[in-house]
Amino acid sequence: MARDPNFVLGYLTQVEELAEDILTDKRQIVDLDKKRNAAREALRCLRKEEQAVTKGGKAWVCFGDMFVKIPKETATNMLETDQKQLDSEIDRLRDGLQPKVSKLRDMESKPELKGFGLQPLSKEEANIFKP
Repeated sequence: MARDPNFVLGYLTQVEELAEDILTDKRQIVDLDKKRNAAREALRCLRKEEQAVTKGGKAWVCFGDMFVKIPKETATNMLETDQKQLDSEIDRLRDGLQPKVSKLRDMESKPELKGFGLQPLSKEEANIFKP
């Protein structure tokens, strides 16, 4: 049974595009996680300094190629906001990754992964099991 070369080429192109999209999302998750960890470390350092010294004062913050001295409270607020944005972006990417991987497995005619689509129990559901 001969297959149409254009059909095969189109199919392989779709599979490769989806696989590339998955790898791009995974790489972006890793990069955002590194940024989130750096922001967490900076936030921890600022909070540790505030405990050791009286509140107030200024901290040096790096914006691209430039260092700026801003109040510690402003720097802390900026880092917390950045942390929340990074968390939401990572969650969005992770939520979108699962259907893409599932679609890729379907396109490759591989069996469905068991337990891949599990969701954690909510607090109410977990409380049912407590004695």
